Amino acid sequence: MEFLELHELSILRWVHILAMVYWLGGEWGVFQTSYHVTNPALSLEERKRHMETAYRIDILARTGIVLLLPLGLHMGKLFGFVPMLDGSGVWWMWLFFAAWLGMTWGAFIKRETDIGVKISRTEELLRYPLIAALVLFGVMALSGYGPIEVGEGNHWYPAKMIMYAFALCIGLFLRLVMRRWTERFRILAMGPDAEQEAALAREIGQARISAYIYWITIASVCFLGAVKPF
Repeated sequence: MEFLELHELSILRWVHILAMVYWLGGEWGVFQTSYHVTNPALSLEERKRHMETAYRIDILARTGIVLLLPLGLHMGKLFGFVPMLDGSGVWWMWLFFAAWLGMTWGAFIKRETDIGVKISRTEELLRYPLIAALVLFGVMALSGYGPIEVGEGNHWYPAKMIMYAFALCIGLFLRLVMRRWTERFRILAMGPDAEQEAALAREIGQARISAYIYWITIASVCFLGAVKPF
């Protein structure tokens, strides 16, 4: 315990870096796999195998993105930016995100079932108030108000929160696309369907544009955390 207390910030920073690596690398893996998932020249079974690979890669990215927020808030507490997490507050915060991570993995494990789709949708609904809160608190902190307390030279922290919230918005859309893949492949399993193939092609085109914006956003979040420019 003494070792953990002595190196608490360094350990949190290390795990934070790992989470960011899995987030960024995982999204690249899903992006590349998507070319085969939506390729109508391949057999349905082959495409489903690639979709399974995409889901297995994506769960690491999803785990990373979920962990980044509590890790960032915990480090913010140590920096004195989030005083509301002092005392038992930090443990309640970790309990909340442990439940969120449990839902993320539950949706992954049950991804081919109706209950998996329901868990995924419920988890997505939780993101909306979370995104709104992150943006609100970030803007308030930049204005000198609110529960996030930062001084001159530390505005990178609320800016990072806002950028992370934007990344969550993009992630919501990409998750929607992947969930639609599951639903569309159920229909395609019953036989060729030109409408579903056209929808797959349209959605993957939109998702690829979103993915480029996603990577720029992730890189920006990394930059703010590493450089702390303002």
